[in-house]
Amino acid sequence: MTETTTRATRLFAQLVPLFMFLYGVFRLIDGRDGRDGDHGPGLAWNIGHSFFFAAFLLLGALVVELCSLVHFDTARRAAAAGAAMVAGVFGAGCFLWVMLGDLFPRFDDAAPLPEPLELVGPPAFQVGILTLLTMLVVSRPARLPAWSPLLVFAAFLVIAVNLDLLPLAAVILMAGLAPLARTRAGSLRASANAS
Repeated sequence: MTETTTRATRLFAQLVPLFMFLYGVFRLIDGRDGRDGDHGPGLAWNIGHSFFFAAFLLLGALVVELCSLVHFDTARRAAAAGAAMVAGVFGAGCFLWVMLGDLFPRFDDAAPLPEPLELVGPPAFQVGILTLLTMLVVSRPARLPAWSPLLVFAAFLVIAVNLDLLPLAAVILMAGLAPLARTRAGSLRASANAS
């Protein structure tokens, strides 16, 4: 693991939950400002979606960083990490495509995300990032505590329950990514052993 990679991982792990939290707050503001309680184009909507877009850009980059942290001791492990990275980046790309359509209706009219990708993208992203986090937990020695992917999964579940809970989900995500956000080069192992 290089110092540059570790610095990038820490930055992404800190900014992603922050941007998700801000998206959730602006989404709530947008819903309250609307006359009918619906969410839709407007200042709060655009600001919130810009934060959401930035969060998923960084999530795609974080998936790549996580793959670089996985120890490839076998070809099977390397293939699994590579497949998880591809799934995660693909899924993040699908989210970004939809958000571009939300921010720019002409883009959505010209190139809407195909329905099969709408169905496959979100689970692909979740499976990809959770697989990489789990690989860091089960590596020998463990490089992340077991609760890290569990909290990230819990954040996804909270979002699935109700999008109005996005600020809460962002706080849970922040806790799940905390070992990556505060870890300096070479100390991921110490963080995992502390759990």
